[in-house]
Amino acid sequence: MLPHDPNLLVGLERPDDAGVYKLADDLAIIQTVDFFTPIVDNPYMFGQIAAANALSDVYAMGGRPLTAMNIVAFPVKTMDISVLTEILRGGLDKIAEAGAVLVGGHSVEDDELKYGLSVTGVVHPERVVMTSGALPGDRLILTKPLGTGLINTALKGGLAEREAVARATQCMAALNDRASEAMQEVGVNACTDVTGFGFLGHACEMAENSGVGMRIDLASLPLMAEAIEYAKMGLVPAGTHRNWDFRRDMVQAGGGLPDYLRDVLFDPQTSGGLLISVPADKADRLLARLHEVGIVEARLVGEVLQEPKDRVIVV
Repeated sequence: MLPHDPNLLVGLERPDDAGVYKLADDLAIIQTVDFFTPIVDNPYMFGQIAAANALSDVYAMGGRPLTAMNIVAFPVKTMDISVLTEILRGGLDKIAEAGAVLVGGHSVEDDELKYGLSVTGVVHPERVVMTSGALPGDRLILTKPLGTGLINTALKGGLAEREAVARATQCMAALNDRASEAMQEVGVNACTDVTGFGFLGHACEMAENSGVGMRIDLASLPLMAEAIEYAKMGLVPAGTHRNWDFRRDMVQAGGGLPDYLRDVLFDPQTSGGLLISVPADKADRLLARLHEVGIVEARLVGEVLQEPKDRVIVV
């Protein structure tokens, strides 16, 4: 049995994007950690992407990152230390962009390179945004396009176009800070960041945690055109199939969902956008605000339903 602590607002008993612990009536800390193997060839950009991805959990909870610690696994016998230097430089620059401070870290020798961050942020205890707050009638907004995992897979196979890789890299390295600030400014009911479970995987998680259903408008989703092309070619990350197998019973497709589109919607993203559940009367204002602060690919992509519960309907 897990130990009980009244100040633990979000913990293992109801997993979310990060843990939240109340320190005072007006202050709570957010704690998260994430790290993974390289997904792009450029060490500096890998450092930026890994850092942005770890920071994203704090933004998804409506918080502001304060401190970060490096997590490194590095093959010192087979890889030049200059690679690690560039990775850490990329991470440090992204941490600084987020207004946070690097306070330390830990490294181990490993046969496979890995990098990421442990991040601590802050939020008002009454303004924590969780995955469990979506309400029937809410509108769903997605802030980044889908398809980065497919493009990364094509890159590993030497088949990705340079422009596609550049766009995906820029997308993954972009912080979700402005999106988080906008949703706190307007006021929303729920949020999650779209990462390894894929867009539909995270939508299912939000629906399940909130006890609601969802309708997704396929035509409204921001999709990377190259990702669709690669999905049709079968350049699909292994995680896509695991995501589909795990959530297939929750997903309904009105007119049938072609395999390649299913692969895009379950594509495991790295440092994806925020999926936000916002009251209907605030949706236009939030979308306009996101566009004003430069998040031009944010889209209204669906709505929250009373019934059927624990179902995501793609139309």
